[in-house]
Amino acid sequence: MKKSDNPADPFKKALTEATRALADDAELNVTFTADPSGVAGDQMRLPQVSRRMTRDEVLLARGTADALAMRLRHHDPATHAKFAPSGPMARELYEALETARVEALGAREMPGALSNIDAKIAADAEKKGYAQIKAPSDAPLSVAAGYLVRQAATGRKLPAGADHVADLWRPFVEQQAGATLESVRSALADQAAFSRLSRRIISDLGYGDQLGDDPDEPEDDDADENAEQDEESGDNQSREEDDSDDAESSPERSQEQQQDERQAQVSMDDQSDDELADEAEMPEAESPPDIPPPVSEASADYKVFSQAWDEEIKAEDLAEPAELERLRAYLDKQLEPLRGAVSRLANKLQRRLQAQQNRSWEFDKEEGVLDAGRLARVVANPTTPLSFKVEKDTEFRDTVVTLLIDNSGSMRGRPISIAAICADVMARTLERISVKVEILGFTTRAWKGGQAREDWLKQGRPAQPGRLNDLRHIIYKGADAPWRRVRPNLGLMMKEGLLKENIDGEALEWAHRRLARRPEARKILMVISDGAPVDDSTLSVNPANYLEKHLRDVIAMVEKKKQVELLAIGIGHDVTRYYDRAVTITDVEQLGGAMTEQLAALFDNDPRKRARVLGMNAARRLG
Repeated sequence: MKKSDNPADPFKKALTEATRALADDAELNVTFTADPSGVAGDQMRLPQVSRRMTRDEVLLARGTADALAMRLRHHDPATHAKFAPSGPMARELYEALETARVEALGAREMPGALSNIDAKIAADAEKKGYAQIKAPSDAPLSVAAGYLVRQAATGRKLPAGADHVADLWRPFVEQQAGATLESVRSALADQAAFSRLSRRIISDLGYGDQLGDDPDEPEDDDADENAEQDEESGDNQSREEDDSDDAESSPERSQEQQQDERQAQVSMDDQSDDELADEAEMPEAESPPDIPPPVSEASADYKVFSQAWDEEIKAEDLAEPAELERLRAYLDKQLEPLRGAVSRLANKLQRRLQAQQNRSWEFDKEEGVLDAGRLARVVANPTTPLSFKVEKDTEFRDTVVTLLIDNSGSMRGRPISIAAICADVMARTLERISVKVEILGFTTRAWKGGQAREDWLKQGRPAQPGRLNDLRHIIYKGADAPWRRVRPNLGLMMKEGLLKENIDGEALEWAHRRLARRPEARKILMVISDGAPVDDSTLSVNPANYLEKHLRDVIAMVEKKKQVELLAIGIGHDVTRYYDRAVTITDVEQLGGAMTEQLAALFDNDPRKRARVLGMNAARRLG
């Protein structure tokens, strides 16, 4: 067998064997992928580990493996389902508390595993920006409760970021459920006892109405049904006796009066039937429009609970000019080490595009510019006519490019910085060759739902409400705006608290609508994202694939209409499962090169070469 040349393979093999032993499952199939980690059947997905095997990659893979293995070893799905609450928020709390239990229980046997899980929790907290939040409402209560139960069960200090969330929520949780939390350690080994304890904690925190039926109470449906029947029959008998008493106590009610009343009732019934017939015969155009139009052109099934709080806003309206200048200076300073690479990238792209512009010729014409390259055949055979060439009109001049950038919390740090500077490079470079560029961003106005969720709660939590957060679509640069005027706007991506959750389907549909209205003959939409659509508030009360399905529907609509050429770049996430033309990069510093290759291939005048490059990019993962 040929020996692998990937230095990460021995580590992956060792971690796979250790994970099987910890999970007590010798048949467990462990894979390393850029897709979200988790367990499905006998398949466990762990975070990808590159050839470089950085310390962060190794710690995250170990922590994720230990956490998932402990759940397989110490978690009984049947017991979990028996005590599971019915309401969405109660279920979130219940899941978070169970995760804390299995990890704390596993740490009793293998304390070293808890250190690995600490690294995983710290990575998750950093990815979601928990260290920067200012108020408890900016972090999920379920996450904080899980952290606090974990700390109570292990007595161990929480990792950075997680401790900040726990401290923000600690006064409320301890005031409401402090006495119950004291029993956590004694219940860890008994999942049923811990599930009962979790239900008490959920009730203490104010979500007792979402617990549903008590699983420990015996079923007594037959007795309740008989009691209801007896009560109903008693009520009917009482009503009959009352009617009889009324008839006997009213001797003045003659038969004529009773007949008149019956005739009046028949007339009223006839009138009602006539009114119903009239309503049925009402022309369709005159009927009231009680069915609202679909909120998504791509999917009639996609619902939005409220659009009243959504916003489409310019970047300059989200910060003062002085703050934008400061943030832009911060971005420039942060990326100072990349300045040389950025300049080379811009020059490389400009040379490639201008070369296509200047060397696009049609040959063997009867008139035009003399083709010096074909003079040799005239010398060899003087009877051969002279050959001329004519410069072709460049197709890419009448073009507009939209860069749609994921502004979710998981992009925080270096990914959003690289995305911002690459958008800067693309805008400046394409503007030099008369290609217009639009830069858009998408996120939400709040974590875990905003005013839309508040409205939903006030209306009694109706089932299947659809999207349940407030969108924020940001215009960093309009297609017609000169770059020099909007250059500071990209600094907004560095603004604390801007990056939250991502609802990709609606953002893509928004960007597509904007492009479709443009007058240019050619329209290109490039999406830069680092993951699947995620909005906890929406996914907690809708099917788990609700946002992902809508994204696929929007992509299918865009591809079917063929008004816009769509391509995507995934940062550490395989977006090829969504987009036909896509490339995935494992290092954010590769983003600039990926964008250059994609754009240069799109502008290539040779369609066969363009298809070959784009096809290769769609089929491979860079790095």
